[in-house]
Amino acid sequence: MDRRVAIQWMLTATAALSLPRTDASGAPERNSLGTAKGYGSDPSMVKVYKSGDVWPLTFSESQRRTAIVLCDVIIPPDKASPSASAVGVHDFIDEWISSPYPAQAGDRVLILEGLLWLDGEADRRFKKPYADLSLEEAVLVCRDISNASVAKSEMKKAAQFFKRYRDLTAGGYYTTPEGMKAIGYVGNTPSRTFDGPPLDALRHVGLA
Repeated sequence: MDRRVAIQWMLTATAALSLPRTDASGAPERNSLGTAKGYGSDPSMVKVYKSGDVWPLTFSESQRRTAIVLCDVIIPPDKASPSASAVGVHDFIDEWISSPYPAQAGDRVLILEGLLWLDGEADRRFKKPYADLSLEEAVLVCRDISNASVAKSEMKKAAQFFKRYRDLTAGGYYTTPEGMKAIGYVGNTPSRTFDGPPLDALRHVGLA
């Protein structure tokens, strides 16, 4: 099952929600979801949907750049596997928070506020947006929010954001073919050839 099919299955388990959204500042968002209907109760499981086909997406270009960098801080490339952004995990997260369902409504606010916090913290520390930081700088910004249980009180909300974003990044990544390959998941591929039932079993039912 690929990432697209996985999200379709997850979304069919929830009911539609048609409420207007606001951004982290409280203003109406660029793309309102008030008229979005989602997949409904009986989506087509054979149709291949592209991001934005069913509901308007949320990320502005600035938010998208920040989301890409954070995805790659969480899952960078290595010799065997691509980075999270290389397989479109940021698009998965944009689609997830844009969907008009109750399970995603809280994530939408949390993610948008978290991305705004990252930019503010990057500016405070390095005088530039988070998307323009070096990898080392981007990791430093995340270090203080990487563990909600030990984060300073003023960073607890940001730590909650980071935990949820990390979970979504991992969920998006490891349901792609590349991610499944990285963890050695082979799906329905048989581990060995089936040689038939054992001889003792056949004798027990009178077939040998």
